[in-house]
Amino acid sequence: MDREIDKGQLRRERLGRWARIGARLAVPVGAAIWGLAVWMDSTVTAERARQVQAANGPLETAVAASGRIAPQYEEILISPLNSRIMAVYAAPGDTVKAGTPLLELDLQEADARCRSMHDTYLIKAAAAEQRRLANRSDLADMQTQINIKELEVRRLAIEVDNERRLDSLGSGTGDRVRQAETAWRTGRLQLEGLRQRLANERVRLASLEQAADLEAGNSLRDLRLMEQTLEQGRVPAPRDGVLTYLNNSIGSTVAQGQKMAVLSDLSSFKVVAEVPEGSSYRITPGARVSVRTGALDLGGTVTGIEPQSTSGSVPFTVALDDASNSRLRPGLRVQLYVNCGYKDNVVRIPIGSYYKGRGDYKMFVGRGDGRLERRDVRLGDSNAEWVEVERGITAGEYVAIGDMSDYASNKKLKIKN
Repeated sequence: MDREIDKGQLRRERLGRWARIGARLAVPVGAAIWGLAVWMDSTVTAERARQVQAANGPLETAVAASGRIAPQYEEILISPLNSRIMAVYAAPGDTVKAGTPLLELDLQEADARCRSMHDTYLIKAAAAEQRRLANRSDLADMQTQINIKELEVRRLAIEVDNERRLDSLGSGTGDRVRQAETAWRTGRLQLEGLRQRLANERVRLASLEQAADLEAGNSLRDLRLMEQTLEQGRVPAPRDGVLTYLNNSIGSTVAQGQKMAVLSDLSSFKVVAEVPEGSSYRITPGARVSVRTGALDLGGTVTGIEPQSTSGSVPFTVALDDASNSRLRPGLRVQLYVNCGYKDNVVRIPIGSYYKGRGDYKMFVGRGDGRLERRDVRLGDSNAEWVEVERGITAGEYVAIGDMSDYASNKKLKIKN
């Protein structure tokens, strides 16, 4: 016998069916609502859109770069040896004169080494002097032997003449003449041998003197270098300037070559900049540069370009026309535009933060009815004021160059005044 189905169960089944139907419809309905919202014009304030008019005109092309203000002259003082800081006589920001002591390092070990090197130099210098005196004595002895031999050869030559004369008179013999001639020739050979030996000995002894002098000279150079190291260990200011950095931690150890202080001349400045390596070929020494930071606008000239790329960028330096401007500060970030060419007549729009370099952009362009439409635009070269439009915008049209990132999904916008 059939039983009547419970009404509560029927109600639950109907609600389940409706829930499943609603779940299936939620996705397409939501998508339709989202699409309708995108299709319908959103509004943007005129202030945010910041419409500008595209126009024809010349363009002095430039490469954009970033950089920082740096002192024209800056010297880094490094530790000449492994030591520790014993005393500090200045503070960062102080203006110091050349020779002013900045730090004092522990120099006891270095001073002992310096004294030992001084003694070594004195010993080697004395040895070199002894070598010279001994050489002079040896050469003088050999010269005396040569002088004696020369006298002997002259005596033998006289004996030869005498024997020849006696032989011609019949009082001598041929054997005695030959003996005298043989003795004379032997003496001459011995004299030539002594002279050659003296010449060779002069060269040999001169070489020994030179070696001794070199040893003493090397020892003296080592001593002078150590004395200079000791002087640097007292860390005097090498020139007038302002201390922009100082390791003032008393008792801390410092390694040889470690930076201890930076002395800067803050009366004049330069720009240390970098440009992406893909654009570096367009920058040449002597090119004019526009340097901007805040409301400050300065001119300058490229003075040098590094030959090597670092992390995808090529460093270069700029000499400022007004290098002593009172508003310049070390480390101040600046934007640079390096002039690199000229185009006579292009469609151009004012530059802004929207511009990230040559390439394709999506920009909102005015339709003339109080609305904006999104277009594919290609931008080209730029300078400090203008950006070239290669495609997508014609002269006379208005373009929004404000921050439009919140409207990336919109195709159209309505301007609200």
